[in-house]
Amino acid sequence: MPETAPERTTTPPHRRLGLTLALLAFAQLVISIDYNIVYVALPEIGSGLGFSAQSLQWVISAYAVAFGGFLLLGGRASDLFGPRRMFALGLALYAASSLLGGLATDPGTLIAARAVQGIGGAFLFPATLTLVSTSFAEGKERNRAFAVWGTAGGSGMILGSLLGGVLTDAFGWQAVFYVNVPLAGAAALLAFKLIAPDAPRTGDRSSFDLAGALTSTVGITALVFTLVQGPESGWTSPLVLAAALSGVLLLAAFIAVEIRSAHPLLPLDLFRNRNLAVGSVITFLYMGTFGTLLYFLTVYFQSVHGYGPMTTGLAFLVPMVAIATGAQTAGRLATKYGIRPVMIAALAVGGAGTVLVALTMSTGASYLALVPGLIVLGIGQGAGYTLMFGAAALGVPAEEQGIASGVASTSQQVGGAVGLALLVAVANSGLDGLTGEALRSATTDGLRKAVLIAVAGIALTALTALGLRKPAPREVGKHTAAESRPVVHV
Repeated sequence: MPETAPERTTTPPHRRLGLTLALLAFAQLVISIDYNIVYVALPEIGSGLGFSAQSLQWVISAYAVAFGGFLLLGGRASDLFGPRRMFALGLALYAASSLLGGLATDPGTLIAARAVQGIGGAFLFPATLTLVSTSFAEGKERNRAFAVWGTAGGSGMILGSLLGGVLTDAFGWQAVFYVNVPLAGAAALLAFKLIAPDAPRTGDRSSFDLAGALTSTVGITALVFTLVQGPESGWTSPLVLAAALSGVLLLAAFIAVEIRSAHPLLPLDLFRNRNLAVGSVITFLYMGTFGTLLYFLTVYFQSVHGYGPMTTGLAFLVPMVAIATGAQTAGRLATKYGIRPVMIAALAVGGAGTVLVALTMSTGASYLALVPGLIVLGIGQGAGYTLMFGAAALGVPAEEQGIASGVASTSQQVGGAVGLALLVAVANSGLDGLTGEALRSATTDGLRKAVLIAVAGIALTALTALGLRKPAPREVGKHTAAESRPVVHV
């Protein structure tokens, strides 16, 4: 008997929607903070636990590999088992793994804790996206929800750097893990109070696509591992080549499994939805360009100007405010003018700001000289982050919002890894053997070159956004929480 697709329950009372949105935004804030909070604590983690210079990167990489590898599985799990359950599960994994990380006394335990954190994020992120998409009516209500959610995500990435510096200086590296325990634990408990219950399923969960889950999860994990480890070990090292080949073969097997499966993990006809396909490409390109700039600015502040962790975090307060402003403005403008023109405008503004930042970067430039570019960049970056996930959700049925969110999220992770690997190679070329002022000057030149190349990628992202379209009325009516709503403009 064919499996019956789950339907979202009726819209929660309006008075509770605000609290629901606040919880979803808070969960996104936790994810974003956790992504960056560990960076500034890495030197203390390395010395405290005895990491080697080569193994220390895996404090970051273990999270990224697990997060990227499990996103499709996490997205489909939201469809099959309910987004509220997966939301709570992801937060519980965050809390437990953060406690384990803070208690770690050896490198292996900490790396394992970071991998579990990544798995938690892979269940939490698509569930959060699904809940935003299905709890709020398409149009003004959903645009506003994505604006709040996007503000939390964009601001959290910068807030993580600041919070990491404060906690590390005051309490030691363990604090960057312990802080997640009460935050994620409380959010997991609140999920059952504030989020509408998952609709009961009448279908047979035994039809779960195990072969598709295994091949996609291991294949994407191998691919992300390749992208993360390649710059460290060399792209022609046996380990990296083996991982790359395994990833390609497993993903080819995954596609073959999905074509033949009666209940595929990733229904390939989902990509007939043009907005999901285009939105996923936009997300890939956005993260490969805008998503790398935080790294390059951190290197510029610390390696060129000698900022410490606390000062670096404070330097990001200006772009954080700009990102929040852009995210909030984008939601209102998208309701009035449509997602496509506002997305293109956001990318144009962000690209112009990126050019200003690149041209201002020099060994002798003051922070104040960077501020105009950082403000313009932040406004465009915040607006684009808010809109790109909303664009990918347009016209996707409610019963497939989870896997669609998983696709967009996987594009986000892989795009960020690809962009960072390529642009770091550009930024670091020609630095070997240099010291002192010559190294500072060459580092600045390399960073400027990488940022300007990112501008070309931002322009390509804007061209890609031209492919977004308004969903047909029949698509709009299938998947939202409200019975009637305005048709969204694209």
